[in-house]
Amino acid sequence: ELAPRLKGVDVLVTGWGSPQMNEAVLREADRLRVIAHTGGSVAAMVSPALYERGVRVLSGNELYAESVAEAVIAYALTALRDIPGYLQTREQGWPAPNSYNEGLLDQPVGLLGFGAIARHVVRLLRPFRCPVKVWADHLSPQEAEQWGVVKAGPEEIFSTCKLVSVHLAQRPETYRLVHKGLLERLMPGAVFINTARGSIVDEETLALLLAQGRFKAVLDVYETEPLPMDSPLRELPNVTLIPHMGGPTIDRRKAVSDCLIDEIRRISEGKEPLRLEISKEAAARMTR
Repeated sequence: ELAPRLKGVDVLVTGWGSPQMNEAVLREADRLRVIAHTGGSVAAMVSPALYERGVRVLSGNELYAESVAEAVIAYALTALRDIPGYLQTREQGWPAPNSYNEGLLDQPVGLLGFGAIARHVVRLLRPFRCPVKVWADHLSPQEAEQWGVVKAGPEEIFSTCKLVSVHLAQRPETYRLVHKGLLERLMPGAVFINTARGSIVDEETLALLLAQGRFKAVLDVYETEPLPMDSPLRELPNVTLIPHMGGPTIDRRKAVSDCLIDEIRRISEGKEPLRLEISKEAAARMTR
């Protein structure tokens, strides 16, 4: 249905659920210059044929990433400061004298992955003076120095960081990559955050270890969504459950649309560089 409508079209605006732009879809796209995707990842939509035609691919990914990074900071503060525990003030009055909370200031942070979201997390963490360790094969020594982070393996990150946050793409090789051996290394009182994809973590093992009460978790994503009502995660007081809404917040949707329009205008005027362009290489690293 889409293929014949692309004849004579310069710009195609896409969103969630758009088909893959393969040769069959593009067969009559004689003038297509730009695809502006209002979603984040374009991995399931682009194809080699699209890039071979020289079509410029734009996406809201950068703005979405910044919004998710904001959520990571909010989730970290929520767990460390035990905000859910203090919500009982409305019904039960003042908290017990022996209640305990912590802050984010100076806490060691570990990031699994170093894509757009993780980079924004590092930037937003700077006022908190957090030393940051990153596990990412593609992170070069020069880039690590530029961002002020230390490259480390997953075992070191889980063993030494107060806060561990997942920022890996969902791919076959990352399926349940966060396994029992890593989760058992989390230090007492640590906070585990997942805003990436639920399948990256062995969720069953995570629930069993959280039931021991040794560390906390803030989960925004799950292997099955919505999270089943009989999930043991729902019964654990040391887990904050968020219904896959880390980002973008609703108010950012207009910002994404405005930025895509500005980028399309820049292309029409021959201006470079583009802030929201997704290269073939970047698309290959995105969640499908």
